[in-house]
Amino acid sequence: MALLRERAAKAPPSAVPPRRLPGLALAVAGVAVAWSVHQLLPGIPMLTAAVVLGIVAAHLPGARSVVRGAARPGLSYAAKRLMRIGIVLLGLKLSLADVLGLGWATVTMVLGVVAATFLGTWWLGRRMGLPGDQPLLIAAGYSICGASAIGAVSEAADSDERDAATSVALVTLCGTLAIAVLPLLQQPLGLGDAEFGRWVGASVHDVGQVVATAQTAGPGALGEAVLVKLMRVALLAPLVAAVALSVRRRRAGSHAAPPGRKRLPLVPLFVVGFLAMVVLRSTDLLPAAAIDATQTVQELLLAAALFGLGSAVDLPSLTRTGGRVAALGLCSWAVVAGVSYAGVLLVMG
Repeated sequence: MALLRERAAKAPPSAVPPRRLPGLALAVAGVAVAWSVHQLLPGIPMLTAAVVLGIVAAHLPGARSVVRGAARPGLSYAAKRLMRIGIVLLGLKLSLADVLGLGWATVTMVLGVVAATFLGTWWLGRRMGLPGDQPLLIAAGYSICGASAIGAVSEAADSDERDAATSVALVTLCGTLAIAVLPLLQQPLGLGDAEFGRWVGASVHDVGQVVATAQTAGPGALGEAVLVKLMRVALLAPLVAAVALSVRRRRAGSHAAPPGRKRLPLVPLFVVGFLAMVVLRSTDLLPAAAIDATQTVQELLLAAALFGLGSAVDLPSLTRTGGRVAALGLCSWAVVAGVSYAGVLLVMG
């Protein structure tokens, strides 16, 4: 033991601890398979495939013991650390000029949709008695940007990995269903291509799912959907900061702080990085090639993080609250779709 400690002390600070290597290697393999699935079936976003593959890997008879054992430290590291880096780079998708170009009416509509979805889902989840931070995380995922928002808020709230994994599984499932369901509703609801694009951008969770859904109505709908979606992404920073501040105040007011819990910063560092990337993108200093390259890296990092989160899902234990979780997901889906549809009609009707 003394020899092991001596070797660890001599290891360079940047070296990856050996115990994380099996999990990180498994996450890389999962990303490669998810990328292949997306190439074969472009309608399936890579991030969605990564979550599903993580869940499958955690329940395959031959792989379950590895995922729960030797690979767990690396998978947990990917789910947390790589998620943070991916969220920072997510800021490069967003330009202040693009958001302001939507007009104040659309900005107000998006704010209303996010507020109604977040508060309604959080309240309903607590009323249903969902455990831990699941109501908070599901509310963040539905209202902002799916699994990325869940990862960011779970970091700010220091949430249990199992709560984050369950929330990611639910939001991914409903977002995937939206890819198939929403295009079928465009004509019955009387939405033009631009209106449909804004509805998709305001109601679908993950950026990749938004693209997959909106492109069915053509490039005009896709452009509107991405702009509205990025406006929702911009609200990730204030939401995470508010959650971190709330948790910090609650712990400060507690007479007995939970043992082993770290002191949370007022504003998480990765949120500061996200805002810095937004400012950098808004300056137009970065060439298009650099932006494209960083966005590819960002998607790969998030895919690895979501594979790690998916691998933490335990379906047998999920059955204890599965009915309530599914009911909350369907109710929240109805809220975000209905409120955003009404908002689009008010703004563009």
